[in-house]
Order: sequence, then structure tokens, then C-alpha cells
Amino acid sequence: MHLDAHQHFWKHDAAEYPWIPAGSPLHRDWLPDAFAPLLRTAGLDGCIAVQARQMLAESRWLLGLADAHPIIRGVVGWVDLRSDRVEEQLAPLAAHPRFKGVRHVAQDEPDDGFLARPEFIRGVRKLAGFGLRYDLLIFPRQLPAAIALVDAAPDVAFVLDHLAKPAIRDGAREPWLGNFRELARRPHVCCKVSGLVTEARPGAPAADFRPYLDAAFEAFGPRRLLFGSDWPVCLLAAEYAEVVRLVTDYLAPLPTADRAAVLGGTAARFYGVMA
Repeated sequence: MHLDAHQHFWKHDAAEYPWIPAGSPLHRDWLPDAFAPLLRTAGLDGCIAVQARQMLAESRWLLGLADAHPIIRGVVGWVDLRSDRVEEQLAPLAAHPRFKGVRHVAQDEPDDGFLARPEFIRGVRKLAGFGLRYDLLIFPRQLPAAIALVDAAPDVAFVLDHLAKPAIRDGAREPWLGNFRELARRPHVCCKVSGLVTEARPGAPAADFRPYLDAAFEAFGPRRLLFGSDWPVCLLAAEYAEVVRLVTDYLAPLPTADRAAVLGGTAARFYGVMA
């Protein structure tokens, strides 16, 4: 199975998606009917839809899309992991076979130690009892807190989104690289090869990405890496086909089994997606 392990859908509303830049081409609806032809052309079988709003309604809306569109093989939604009633929020969502995990937009939290707060750790730990995973959306400066979180929740499967958004535009690798490698030492953490084009300078050549891709493959290995496009956000920097090609060109010299893992096998295993 070939999967895009990270993309988004929305019906645009400026009040509900304040993170979308003013005047951005993203200011429109982006729904499965627009995405399905891109998947087919790229030779991919399905996708994992990831939350773009921090409200319970987002999780329910994405599951409704999944019910109507078979290309959505899994949903990563949102619940208030700091709530004393988090289990009540999780239970009805987890009953849906396509609800696979939870994400909080930690990158926007003003406290770089947010992920390591006791009340947040408590909520993340609850995911294990529901068989759910957690997506880490962070900047490099938040990697130490992410490491503290995954160490405090050894029974939860984690995946790092977008390689933690290294400064590809500036060509900087430290202190990102040291903390990135440290996180990768935890076997219950995977990593998405996603969201890179928007961290690079416009029109960046493949060579600009190679040091970061090399670092990801050296630290995690193909059995813990998942391809994701970050569509439609990626369109701020590159077309969907370009994003796919960036990864498939890098994978081309690798053994068939390694390519298959990154392009879907790891995602299917991590998220529990069936063919």
C-alpha cells in the first residue's frame, strides 16, 4: 500500500483557520475531490488526514469525510489533552475505525516546554488505552520538551511531523540535528518526511534538502520514516507532484523494500491502516 501520511482538508473560514497567512492561496476550500486525482497520478492509494483546527468538531468533521471518501484511510484529530475529561472526549472518537491519533499544534505554544507540562503528559498517556498515536508538531527549539514527553509516555507511539521543521532556508543544522538524533534513539518514535518545501527558500534545488533527508534516514532508518506531502500547505512552495518527486528521487537508489516502507509500509503499520 502506498500512502500520503500527512495532509489536510478544510472548508475555509478565516475565524476558524487563523494560522493561514493573509492573502494566501490557501484561502479557499480544500476537499477530497480535489485531492483524489493528485493521489492517483502519484500512484498512491490513500492518505492520512491531519487536523487543522483545535476543536473537537474538527475530529468529527474529518471522520465524516473519511466515511464519505475511501481515500482517507486514517484521521489524526484533536482533543483537549489537558482536560480532566479527556477520556470522555476520546472514547467516541476512538470507536471509529479510522480515528488513528491526536495532534496538538504545540509549535504555536509560547512556552517551549509545553509538551513536558505534567497535565499534557497525563493526557497523552491516556492515548495508549485507546490504541491511539500522537503526532508531534514542533519547531527545533521544542525538541527537548518532545524528548521529555516521549520518555514520560513509553506506551504511546509517536511520530514527528516535518522533521521538526529544520531551518533549511538558512542551511542551519544545529542545534536541530543533535536533538533530532537524540529523539530518534527512542524506538517508539517515527518521523514524517513531510513539510520540507515550505521550510526552504523558494525554488530550492534538491541539493538543499539532501543534508536533512540524509540526517532523517541515518537517524530513523526507512522502517521508521513516513512520506507525507503536507498538501495543500505545500502549495505555498511547490506543486504536489514536485513534493512527491523530491522524496521518490531521493529513494531511487535504495532497495525496493526501503522505498516501499517510506512510501506507505511504515505509515500503514504505524497508523494501523488495512489494505
